[in-house]
Amino acid sequence: MKAVTLRISGLVQGVGYRDSMVLAARRLGVAGWVRNRLDGTVEACAAGEDAAVDALVEWARRGPPAARVTEVTLGAAEHASPASSSTFQRRPSA
Repeated sequence: MKAVTLRISGLVQGVGYRDSMVLAARRLGVAGWVRNRLDGTVEACAAGEDAAVDALVEWARRGPPAARVTEVTLGAAEHASPASSSTFQRRPSA
């Protein structure tokens, strides 16, 4: 099992990024959440089988067709438990 936080930068708000990530994560069987940040980035926390989380991170580097991802920063999932739910959810902006 693997758990990571992601901070995604670029043109990632207003382009369907969060909803697309929810679909991608659920398809991969990854638990966690995604939300917009006030600084214009998208933040996510993901947990699951190593290969599934790695696949979601690779998806995050591309995002949906309208997105223009410039950077994905990874960190340890320490400030919030991604596995508090067995599914992947869209959270309110923070």
